[in-house]
Amino acid sequence: MITKNTSQEKILGLAPPCRCDACSHGCTMGSGVFAEGEVKKAAAFFFLAEQKFKEKFLEKIFLFNKEKWKPKLLREGKPYGRCVFFDKQKGCTIHPVKPLQCKIAMGCKPCGEDLQKWFLLNHLVDVSDAQSIRDFASYLKSGGKTIPGGSLEEMVPDKERLKKILGYEIMALY
Repeated sequence: MITKNTSQEKILGLAPPCRCDACSHGCTMGSGVFAEGEVKKAAAFFFLAEQKFKEKFLEKIFLFNKEKWKPKLLREGKPYGRCVFFDKQKGCTIHPVKPLQCKIAMGCKPCGEDLQKWFLLNHLVDVSDAQSIRDFASYLKSGGKTIPGGSLEEMVPDKERLKKILGYEIMALY
């Protein structure tokens, strides 16, 4: 069973490398989010300064009150599109340094939905940021699912603090 506290090493073991063409479908519909420190490694892979790499290949997004980076999408007038690093003949041209979210939650992994939730809890939601917690609460209220260790009460065990966060009495980082 995957929980919020499952180690990244175990998560990577549950998400074996792709061995079929399923990724070519996922990579033509979007891209994953880089985890902390991965952009620098990807820039080095292309022998580019981090800022130049971001300008050329990445787009900034905000999720759960957090600034993150993901590969640009070649949208061709659609809201979705092919990852800038996906080549129809070669496949993923950034495979050795692709975003953690792509490694664990794209394609046809048997526990892909739980792997996606694990990524969200461990790399997007910030329990030290009140707005991130409120955003996560909205995600859950609108039908979003979580895994063991990822309920609001588990993430903010102090019930009074959680109530103040959700009631906008606590606004800033704590």
